[in-house]
Amino acid sequence: MTGRWRTPHRRLVSHPTEHNSTRARHADLTDAARDAVDEFARHLAAERNRSAHTVRAYVADVVGLLTFAGQRGIDGLTVALLRRWLADLRAGGVAPATLARRSASARTFTAWAHRVGRLDHDPGAALASPKARRTLPDVLRADQAVTLVTAPATRPAVADDAVRVRDAAVLELLYATGIRVSELCALDIRDVDHGRRVVRVLGKGGRERTVPYGLPAQRALDAWLADGRPLLAGPASGSALLLGVRGGRLQPTSVRTVVATWARAAGLGHLSPHGLRHSAATHLLDGGADLRSVQELLGHASLGSTQLYTHVSVERLRRAVNQAHPRA
Repeated sequence: MTGRWRTPHRRLVSHPTEHNSTRARHADLTDAARDAVDEFARHLAAERNRSAHTVRAYVADVVGLLTFAGQRGIDGLTVALLRRWLADLRAGGVAPATLARRSASARTFTAWAHRVGRLDHDPGAALASPKARRTLPDVLRADQAVTLVTAPATRPAVADDAVRVRDAAVLELLYATGIRVSELCALDIRDVDHGRRVVRVLGKGGRERTVPYGLPAQRALDAWLADGRPLLAGPASGSALLLGVRGGRLQPTSVRTVVATWARAAGLGHLSPHGLRHSAATHLLDGGADLRSVQELLGHASLGSTQLYTHVSVERLRRAVNQAHPRA
């Protein structure tokens, strides 16, 4: 079998990505391939409930694969072509983790295309996934985390005090809950249960979970809702819990800037919101939390994702022993 495209009678038009290079390559595909990409994007968003970020990433990977095939005059997909594509990426210096993701994108696409009748067989089923080397994430010490999340409160009041109060709430919530930056930005006011001190979070795959937070985060939230949010709120605010300086919902890029700015101010070097998530998970395990509870808090579908943090904790313990034990 050659894995040639089968063009359906009905064409679905969508917007696979906003990335200019991907859009240009998408426009250069054959009609059948372009149709397949468009329908695949809709499938990911509507049927598999993937986030816009995930859809963009998968579509960019698939467009890259189909462009690779088209440049070689190949109409269809085979396992040999998939392997050549990955080998070409590897030779170009693409990182193992990126190779693993692109391989997963290709397998998801070919399985879907075969299932809906666009390919006469599934070449991705025979494709082995490149092994991504899992590196231990950098985490803050507990005292460093406290220094970071309390940094806005230590600064004197300024003209943009509403932003400072918001930043304090952002940092406290990220560290207290370990939620993802996208989950933080998606929070609405009604998602916060002040009496029980929990937030309702909509995670990956549309999975909802309830995450508790502590008193410091509650105080930061109270200050934001009473003294910060009313100053920034406007017609575009809606029910968003956290707002940007123009009154709209706070965006992930702004949160990354908030974390990086206050980390530098606290003398901690570069830090991302995901670094705070790593730190929260590690500190929970260091404090005796069981792995299943941490998995639930973080919203991991697989326990294997959470187990990475046990290695982080062991490495921290090993370093402490090596530095302090007389027989180390």
